[in-house]
Amino acid sequence: MKVDYVGHPLLDAIENRDLSSARNQALKEEFNLDERELVLLMPGSRKQEISAVLPTMLHQRRNFPDHQFVIAAAPGLDESYFLSFLSQIPKGEVPFRIIKDRTYDLLQIAKAAMVTSGTATLETALFKVPEVICYKGSYISYQIAKRVIKVNYISLVNLIMDREVVRELIQSDFNADLLRMELGKLLEDQSRRKDMIASFEALIEKLGGGGASKKAAEIILSEINN
Repeated sequence: MKVDYVGHPLLDAIENRDLSSARNQALKEEFNLDERELVLLMPGSRKQEISAVLPTMLHQRRNFPDHQFVIAAAPGLDESYFLSFLSQIPKGEVPFRIIKDRTYDLLQIAKAAMVTSGTATLETALFKVPEVICYKGSYISYQIAKRVIKVNYISLVNLIMDREVVRELIQSDFNADLLRMELGKLLEDQSRRKDMIASFEALIEKLGGGGASKKAAEIILSEINN
């Protein structure tokens, strides 16, 4: 069957954004953020996956006190759900910010991100934000999936590039110590950051660049006219 590949529409959504330093500063002021580097927590949109990964993500705040941490909350969840997790943080620690339905704006100003596996891993890469993938499901479900689905990776970034661009912490590997180590690399190891961002640029090129919708429309019109 003849197929035309036109690219990924996510590229259009990101390329059309104002990524200027002035806009970035305006976003920081709107969100009431200071000038410390921002670490973004993207725990997913389903309560089951959030409850599995968010407590370990929250634990990282004490390991990197010179950074500010923000939870990117999905639009379908009420802020009170996240507050139930924040109530477990010891008194005296700087509280987390919860910002709902503004993930792209937050990615635009983030230094690094902890991301639950899913479309968000690709979105984060397209913003060229170094990331670590976090996933933990039920033991039985994971064992079944592992035997049925024969892939080397779970994140879209690694699947598309067919190599490990971003570190995937899955099941028992997703723990506070390993997450601290991997997040530390993203924040402090300039060589690691540079290599990952270069891979993200190669990923964008592999996806075919922007203009997916326009290319699709042009091909459709061409087929109609012929």
